[in-house]
Amino acid sequence: MADVEVKLPPLGEDAPSEARLSFFYVEEGDDVSKGDDLCEMVTDKATFDVPLPCSGTVKTVLVKEGELVKVGDPLIIIDAVD
Repeated sequence: MADVEVKLPPLGEDAPSEARLSFFYVEEGDDVSKGDDLCEMVTDKATFDVPLPCSGTVKTVLVKEGELVKVGDPLIIIDAVD
C-alpha cells in the first residue's frame, strides 16, 4: 500500500483556478473505491463532485469544509490498494 494525495483536478477550459469545498462524502478511516465521489466543490459557475482516483482507506483529510482550494492542492491522503 502507498499513500496517495488526492488533489483538486483542473476544472476545465475557461474555468476558475479554485473552488470552495462544500462537503466531503468520506471521512478519515473510511474504506473507499476508485470512482466513488470524494467531495462536492463549488465555484461561482458550477457545483461538481470530485471522484476518487484509487481504492483504499482515507488516512488524512487535509481541507476543511468551506475552505477555498486551488487546482492541484491536495484534498486528502489515501492509503491506496490499487
